[in-house]
Amino acid sequence: MRRPLVLFDLDSTLVDRRGTLADWANEFTARHGLEDEEQAHVLGLVAERAYPPTFDAIHTRYRLPTSTAEMWRAYCTDIAAMVSCPAAVLDGLDELRVASWRVRVATNGAVDIQRAKLRATGISERVDGVFVSEEAGARKPQTRHFALAAARCGTALGDGGWMVGDNPVNDIGGGRSAGLSTIWIGNDRSWPPDDPGPDHTVPHARAAIDLLLLHSAGHTRATT
Repeated sequence: MRRPLVLFDLDSTLVDRRGTLADWANEFTARHGLEDEEQAHVLGLVAERAYPPTFDAIHTRYRLPTSTAEMWRAYCTDIAAMVSCPAAVLDGLDELRVASWRVRVATNGAVDIQRAKLRATGISERVDGVFVSEEAGARKPQTRHFALAAARCGTALGDGGWMVGDNPVNDIGGGRSAGLSTIWIGNDRSWPPDDPGPDHTVPHARAAIDLLLLHSAGHTRATT
């Protein structure tokens, strides 16, 4: 029997990116003696897209003595120390693999920071592989991103599979265009009214894992 494929987004799906970034921005502004009102500006910059050039903008705005390269390295270290993945989600990733799922992380972002988070949380040890957009210049929602992620798991989009994520455009719209079934992590939000909906909506990653396990159990019963 062919092993089914599931691709998980990382940020705000398997880990709490928003809360982690807010904690980091608070510590960063305090460490560099910046005014309290600058915390929101720093947070906005890294929340939009955290890459080394983001720290060029921070370095220029605040005229900090620390180099951009040093700030980026410190950012990767600090975020890795702060981020966490719920134990129930880590257990669930193990359960999916025991149930013969091919489990992969498919994430946009810079390689340095994304892999640092995956190692620190223990996620990298519980999946069959990781695909980070910077590695191949293919970002979600591009179909090529999903195709490369599937290929690195030893399968193809034509074989079907699932995409689990929190972003309506990158994860759900992109996954649907790539021919995947989709599970949206709602995080207490409502689905955008004008967008085609996902196949399923759940509140968090553990609920998505439970749904996938039920799906595979039902498929197994139907084929025996």
